Formats: sequence, C-alpha cells, structure tokens
Amino acid sequence: MLEGQIISISFKDFFTKQMLKIALLPLVITMIIMLALFYTAADYGFTALQQFIEASQQGQEVTIDPNAPFYFIWTMYLIAFLFKYSITSWLVGFLIYTVGTLFIMMFSVFLTLIIIGFLTPMILNIVHKRHYSHLQINGFGNLMSPLWVLLKSVIVMIFLFIVLIPAYFIPVVNLLAINFPFYYFFHKMLTFDVASTILTEEEYKTIHKKSANSFRFRTMFLYFISMIPSLTLFSAVFFVIYLGHAYFQELIKLDGNNNIKNENKEDTRLLQN
Repeated sequence: MLEGQIISISFKDFFTKQMLKIALLPLVITMIIMLALFYTAADYGFTALQQFIEASQQGQEVTIDPNAPFYFIWTMYLIAFLFKYSITSWLVGFLIYTVGTLFIMMFSVFLTLIIIGFLTPMILNIVHKRHYSHLQINGFGNLMSPLWVLLKSVIVMIFLFIVLIPAYFIPVVNLLAINFPFYYFFHKMLTFDVASTILTEEEYKTIHKKSANSFRFRTMFLYFISMIPSLTLFSAVFFVIYLGHAYFQELIKLDGNNNIKNENKEDTRLLQN
C-alpha cells in the first residue's frame, strides 16, 4: 500500500463515529488539567508578577505570600532583578511570552501523548477488526514497559535540552534545537505505544532494522501537525490510526516473507527426501 493510501484510509477511519468519540477524551482530559494548572498558577503568578514588575521599576519592595512554592519565590526575585535594567527587562519580557507560548504548546503535546497511550489498544483493536482481522497481533512488554520508556524518554529529552543550550541563541538554528528534544520524546512514545500493541518484540526489531527511517519521516510529519495550536488535542487519535496502519502493512510484508521462506524450506526438504 502506498503512503498516500495509508493516509487516506487513516482519515476515513478517524472520521467514523466510533473514533470521533474516542478523540474527545484527550481533548476533555487535557483541557481540564491545563485549566486547573492555569487557575492555580494565576492565584500566585499574574498578580505577583505584575507587582514585581511595577515595584522593580519604581525601586519599591514587594512581599510575597509565604505559602507560595519556593521555586515561585526564587523566580519572582530573579525576574524583579532583571527588570531593573531596560535591556534585560526587554529580554525577559520577550522570553516570558515566547517560552510561555512554547511551553503551553509542548505541554499539551506531552500530556496528550501520555493520555493517548492508555487509549492506544482500544484504537488499534478497532483498526484491526476493520481491516486486518486476518492478522494475528501479539503485543510485547508488560504494565511497567510504557512507564520505563516514558522515564527514559524524559531523561534523554532533558539531557538534549541541556546539551543544545548554546544553539538556542543562534537564529533559525534555535527553532530546530528547541524542537528536537520534543520530537525525540514524541517519536519514542508514539512508536512504542503503537508497535508494542501490534507486534512481538522480534517483529518490532526486524521491521525497524529495515524501515526505521520511514517511521521517522512519518512521526516527523505528525510532529509538524502537532505544532498547529490545539490540533494535537483532536488529532492524537489520528496519529495512532496512521502509525497503526503503517505497522500493520509492515507486518503483512513480514508475514509474506516468512511464508515464502517457509515454502522454500519445505520445497528443499521434499527435494532432499
């Protein structure tokens, strides 16, 4: 099946009533969590930040709620210090809006991926029944496997953020440097969730040995889609469907090759007899 056909059939599956119902879950859960975090931060953040900015510019002193988290207090003092100078004030203001926007976008992607991980088996089971009921699926791993992959991916992502810090100050390059760690996490979590539901560990290794770049290009395409504000909240189910079809197609090829090898072995055995 050609890539265009995989995308087309994935869209058709996504816009079925059953899939659209599932697609609402990541949206609702993510929005509830983000709104809860927003209102919690707003109690301390916006009012205190405004007071700090005004006070730092007028040379006044501002007291902070003693019940505020320690990291929040340190952040406010740092911002107050930087706002004393016009150059750093402009830089901090720019960074707050830029980093804040990026953080909200990336956090929504991060959170949606975790939520969709719990829905992946349900989604792929529907795809399997609709199109690939003749195939046998044998997922690998256990309950701890996704948590272990999540932990490793987060550690590597943080490491990449630290290593790439010098690149953040280079125009254009900084866009790639900021997104690369997030893409790494996106790729690892999404491919593992889908592959571990459909394939055995041996099948997974065999497919990625010869088709790893194809799946990287696929997840890169999906990552660019996820960068469109709020679209990930709706499209995460489509991501699973699309990669699911890709893995099922690879499994068909793998089973076909195995059948040919088995037939050749049988022919050889009969000739020897």
